[in-house]
Amino acid sequence: MNVLIIEDEVLTAKRLQNLLVRYDPAIRVLAQIPSVKQSITWLEDSQHIKPDLIFLDIHLEDDLGFRIIDHLNLTIPIVFTTAYNEYTLKAFKTNGIDYLLKPIDFAELSSAIDKFKQLHFTPGKLPDLSSITSLLYQHSRQDGFKDRFMVSAGSKLFSLATRDIAYFTFEQKATFLRTFDGKRFSVDYSLDKLCQLLDPKEYFRINRSMIVSMTSILSINALSAGKIKLALNPDFVQDALVSTDRITDFKQWLGK
Repeated sequence: MNVLIIEDEVLTAKRLQNLLVRYDPAIRVLAQIPSVKQSITWLEDSQHIKPDLIFLDIHLEDDLGFRIIDHLNLTIPIVFTTAYNEYTLKAFKTNGIDYLLKPIDFAELSSAIDKFKQLHFTPGKLPDLSSITSLLYQHSRQDGFKDRFMVSAGSKLFSLATRDIAYFTFEQKATFLRTFDGKRFSVDYSLDKLCQLLDPKEYFRINRSMIVSMTSILSINALSAGKIKLALNPDFVQDALVSTDRITDFKQWLGK
């Protein structure tokens, strides 16, 4: 079986490929593509082998994954992978086989591929209504924001709960997260994308290079010229200053 992975998170793409190999070592991953534009170019190239199945992240670095389907009138079966749940119904209105929330569970991945195989060898058969209804109900009970992040330590990958993250920073041209117990990991997200993934009730971007959680704030200190400095847990080596243009929104966020 030939598979195409369209995913802009490097660690997630690697983990997905490992899970696919675990399911069946004969599965061939044709490519891992991070954007809508590159995906369209790749799929339009007649020299590339046509995939039997696509694993498609909905939120890509340049647009929604649905754009690929619309642009190419794509009919290749798709398993949607996403940190969001609000697109479930739209996914099943396309040629979606299944809808997996990140971090992807091996059992759910296996079920999705089994469903693909059943449909693949039974042309014209669609997912039954009860399974779709069940998925809609399951996903509708969640808030839609990312509740876990895939991080690495050496050669090991593991899943980290969002509630354990105190803040995110952009330093030395890379994005990092810091947990409440002081651990620091790099993540394959820009701060702009993190603002889309994180619950705005719990996290706020105080300046161009930092997003903090509500529970990480120990104290708020008013400085001269109307500036605001935060004391954080764990302590941040630099000054955690709220940008002047974000102070009003920051105060409103604190009052929510």
